[in-house]
Amino acid sequence: MSAASGASRQVVRKYLAALRAGTAEPVRADLPSPRKITSWIIRPRESLTARQDERLLEVRLACTDITPVCDLARAFADLVRHRRGYLLLESIRQAEQDAPKPMRGFACFLRQDLDAVTAGLTLPWSSGVLGRPRAALAYSIVVRAETGDRSAAS
Repeated sequence: MSAASGASRQVVRKYLAALRAGTAEPVRADLPSPRKITSWIIRPRESLTARQDERLLEVRLACTDITPVCDLARAFADLVRHRRGYLLLESIRQAEQDAPKPMRGFACFLRQDLDAVTAGLTLPWSSGVLGRPRAALAYSIVVRAETGDRSAAS
């Protein structure tokens, strides 16, 4: 018997002993990075490859907490993408009821500037010098949510 096979057996024995004792580390799932998952959630579903859509489904099944977040984020991204500001209040209500704390906080900040946010999600262009007002509005909302400052993007 070679030294390598003896070492391999020892590793297997230690692992089996840990399994029996209930102290073995669980096998970690092969989950993609949070950045990848976020991009899959926010992008239009039809732009995902079949493999990306399959991986997102695997993530949703492996992490059941992510399912309501995914659904709310997709609905909000669609609302922004298609300028459906008239759906904002319902989206906020749903987030306040079903979402984890960070998303509830985001919804709270949206509610504080509801008229401005609704206008930004409804109107095609602002009268200002910004070339991408919806992107600027989204950035403004995120800055406010992260800093807790209502004037952060003013």
